[in-house]
Amino acid sequence: MSENNKGASRQDVFDYSLKTFGTSPEYPWRSLPLYAVLRRSDNKKWYALIMNISRNKLGLSGKGVIDILDLKCNISTREFLLNTQKGVLPAYHLNRQNWITVILDGSVDKKLLYGLIAESYELAEMHHKTIRYEQKSWIFPANPRYYDLENAFEKSDTIIWRQGKNVITGDIVYLYMASPYSCIRYKCKVVETGISYDHKSEKPNMAKVMKLQRLYTYEDSRFTLEDLRKHGVTSVRNQRSVPYGLLFRLEKESAND
Repeated sequence: MSENNKGASRQDVFDYSLKTFGTSPEYPWRSLPLYAVLRRSDNKKWYALIMNISRNKLGLSGKGVIDILDLKCNISTREFLLNTQKGVLPAYHLNRQNWITVILDGSVDKKLLYGLIAESYELAEMHHKTIRYEQKSWIFPANPRYYDLENAFEKSDTIIWRQGKNVITGDIVYLYMASPYSCIRYKCKVVETGISYDHKSEKPNMAKVMKLQRLYTYEDSRFTLEDLRKHGVTSVRNQRSVPYGLLFRLEKESAND
């Protein structure tokens, strides 16, 4: 693990939250002076809770106290992390169906942890309109019957695609190729949005398009529908966000090439 991605401390969590979301820790309990809450500024909902807990209360070996971070988490990401990621436990003190506990002892690298904090912040959104602080990642379906992506990317690394809802320049789009491929095949960056497009005779019809730049091509055997289902993605018929457990694997795969 590199120096930049080594495990985060509670101060790293506070620094990231202040820089990214403009939120600072609150200490609501006099009897627990090191228990800190991070909450959204718009709806005042918690998205993180930091505590110092005895190791034996967490079922960990050894003596002493350790810092932990509770985060909101969707079910698919939660199950994946609990089964594969050292340093992630069922939530201590909060609802175990909707939260996880991350041990701040260096087990979870910063990149993964910061992504989980961002996901928790979004899950605490409720129905309030929010400002986009970071790029988002999406999965889009691609039907080979309508468009030959492989041929298009052989000619150019930049293509046009139907404009996605709430997609902005800088977002990442993973293109899922439908049958007979049934896998995520391409990682692309959105380089332009809101382009007028009036060829309505084509299928599917498109009034607005965005421009995608190919960043990486995955092997057909990687990230198949069967693999996606392990992360709660049972089908890809429409645009959807990427569960963070899956996103972490997609990014890791493309970064190692």
